[in-house]
Amino acid sequence: MVSSVNLPTPDVGEIDFGAEELTMARYREEGTRRALELDNRGPARFGPDGRLLPEIVESYIHHGFYIFEGVVSEEERADIERDVAHILDRAPMAPDSKLDCHGNPALGADCEGATFRLVRPLSDPFGGTNKNHGRHQIKMAEPKAPAGAPEWVVQVLLGPLQYSEACLRYYAHPTLLAIAVSINGEDFAPFNESIWVKHPRLGGSVSWHQDGWTHWESPDLDWGTHGSNTMMQLYGCDAGNGLWVVPGSHRIGKIDITSMCDESGSDRLPDAVPLLCAPGDVVVASRQAVHGSFANTSDNMRVTINAGFHRRASVLGVTGGGVHNPVSLYDEEYIHHRSRLIAYGIDARRQRFSEETPFEYKPLADEMDRYRWTSEVTADLHDYNLQDIGI
Repeated sequence: MVSSVNLPTPDVGEIDFGAEELTMARYREEGTRRALELDNRGPARFGPDGRLLPEIVESYIHHGFYIFEGVVSEEERADIERDVAHILDRAPMAPDSKLDCHGNPALGADCEGATFRLVRPLSDPFGGTNKNHGRHQIKMAEPKAPAGAPEWVVQVLLGPLQYSEACLRYYAHPTLLAIAVSINGEDFAPFNESIWVKHPRLGGSVSWHQDGWTHWESPDLDWGTHGSNTMMQLYGCDAGNGLWVVPGSHRIGKIDITSMCDESGSDRLPDAVPLLCAPGDVVVASRQAVHGSFANTSDNMRVTINAGFHRRASVLGVTGGGVHNPVSLYDEEYIHHRSRLIAYGIDARRQRFSEETPFEYKPLADEMDRYRWTSEVTADLHDYNLQDIGI
């Protein structure tokens, strides 16, 4: 899958998985075939109640993810691409650097919260470590970096709504939020937002993992307790540069991923499938599903605009954090304050796409006049991701 990319990307030599390349190529082909056999893709279709049709929700519950085709227009993707290009141009040169490639203060250098995560090309920095509550249980294969590779590449930007008005507007896309309602209920709460970048021939891997950590022992645990992620693909994705998911794994509970890999004899889980998306497609995926991605040795850039959502019942009164945000008690005030980003997004989107019917977010429906988007409001978003809602 090749799309026109107008982003600052390093020009480096070709690379592959070396002695494992033929095996990886066969794995990608088989995974693609398995993915296309699933019944979990198509346009977002809603009933008279504004909720996704039951058969779509049933497919999501069964597989743990669903691909909604053609959600975001080319016009809106162009807006987002311009902002992403600016963000990458303003990225720090190294994890401990406060300067960008121009010698100016990097974006987010004045923030207390996490912003950019940079990784060594084609590396797996979290796999097999205790980071993120030790959820990345095994280390993925790390191909040798190609000729001309930089020392560091951007992998993810956290808290992007404070840096990109286009991403803030997308966050309030009526279809996106209608999907969130259908999966998590009309009083859904936010989780966090991010921009994931897989540079061609350089992008690092993310070891197989499940996202949640607080509710695995809950007697009420079900397929959606730890919430969902929605992932818009700016350029599309395939088996070479995309996220892989193990269908149905979100319904099993906490999984011993090390044993899964030991049984397979490698980091190539035999039942996993890649997300296969065109530009503008949106994937909704359970945070409980086993998922991960391999180092991107392909020629194709992946940029994923991620927004996560929770059932309110899963977070209200819960103490969480420690990965995406400081450990915190998620009381009514905390959730209400964090939810203002949805309201700001709705108003910002109304101003840009006036022909649309704005989404009505029920928890703040009576307060929307408080959340008018103006240039002066930007300061209110500074470090907003310190109040993410991670569970």
